[in-house]
Amino acid sequence: MKRFEGAGGKKPGAVPVKRSFVKARPASAGPTRSAEEAQAKVSPARRVAFEILLLVGAGKGHNDELLHGVRTEELSPEDRKLATALVMGVLRWEIALDARVRNFLERPEQKLPEPVALALRMGAFQLQHMNRIPAHAALSESVELCRAAGHPHATGMVNAILRKVAAAQKPKERIFESTAAFAERLGHPRWLVERWVEHYGRDAAIKICEADQEEPASGGLFAISDDEKMPQMDDGSRLVAEIAAAAAPVVEDRALRVWDCCAAPGGKTLMLALRTEGDVLASDVSAKRTAHMEARLRRFPYGAKVRGVVSDAAKLAEEEGEFDLILCDVPCSGTGTLARNPEIRQRLKPEELARQALRQREILAAAMKRLAPGGRVVYSTCSLEPEENERVVEAVAGAEWRRVGVDRLIGRVEGLRQDLGSAVRDGQLRTLPGVHACDGFYAVVLERASG
Repeated sequence: MKRFEGAGGKKPGAVPVKRSFVKARPASAGPTRSAEEAQAKVSPARRVAFEILLLVGAGKGHNDELLHGVRTEELSPEDRKLATALVMGVLRWEIALDARVRNFLERPEQKLPEPVALALRMGAFQLQHMNRIPAHAALSESVELCRAAGHPHATGMVNAILRKVAAAQKPKERIFESTAAFAERLGHPRWLVERWVEHYGRDAAIKICEADQEEPASGGLFAISDDEKMPQMDDGSRLVAEIAAAAAPVVEDRALRVWDCCAAPGGKTLMLALRTEGDVLASDVSAKRTAHMEARLRRFPYGAKVRGVVSDAAKLAEEEGEFDLILCDVPCSGTGTLARNPEIRQRLKPEELARQALRQREILAAAMKRLAPGGRVVYSTCSLEPEENERVVEAVAGAEWRRVGVDRLIGRVEGLRQDLGSAVRDGQLRTLPGVHACDGFYAVVLERASG
């Protein structure tokens, strides 16, 4: 993820003032506060959350980077916690919040300037989901955010709509809901939820959506460990890395050769280095991400076993030779991680799945060509979409390849707290948020059939 730095010398947390939207205020309307005065009336946490959400919405940063960047450095721990709750909550509930606000617009089809829409979302989120926030604070500061962002003539509308939101009954689950209805209520794109209903069933689709609206569970699959030797990573990523390590074939007369071909940020790489003998090659197409990964590897003694290189996974230099174990944790849509990366649901389009699948096939095919005799390749994603998972494997792995049952490998993983029998089908791993205690992951282990 790229870190977004402030531009133009503005102070961290400052709300950008778009003066081009400001119209002359008639004298009969009386005095009004300036944008700077309005900004001073907004709490630091809300100012920072508003600016981060504007940047995320414009595609100029990822929530995690921005929430751990320069804009939050000067906040108190309490304000940082509130800013994080606002950013993540608004991103998770944006679709539902916009639908709620539309009910009270005179012209529901009208497109509001983004700062105005965002002020409404932030206010509505606090009114509907943050019981400890006084309604008057959520309402008044949303109005001031709108004014500070250069839209003083929208403040009356923002005030009126948020008062209606506060007075109205909160949306509740009905006795029966259509797919479109529960998708909207739970803040997901209808097209995406319809796919999940088709592939996993209605009950599982609802559980996925509900899990996406919560903070990801910590220590759900694995017992929480304070072992400093272990890299910090989410349970789903650790599960995939543990399965990959368990899949390592036995090699005689030489050291095991392992390749993590899409390695950054390095969590799975570290698990492979910890769990396997021999050396690990970790490659990533991004020089910046590789540098960050190498810095992470240096914090662990066993990270010395890893050699990082900048390389397209499909174009690794021939002189690197063959490998006994290859992990292809390929770039994907990330639909299994919407609780952590809620902005994906706003950006992802159906046609993106086909584009991702082409790249995934290219990487997997290239990796399979680099396997030594008797070697194994682990293909994995954090996507829930079949086009990026089973269909990629079907397109690339011919009859000469066989699956190594993931259920056999899971039995070798220590510390699991949940029975994952329901996550294995046809020898492949498929975890679902809300159904299993982790993000959504897919993994399959392949080896060339002998004879």
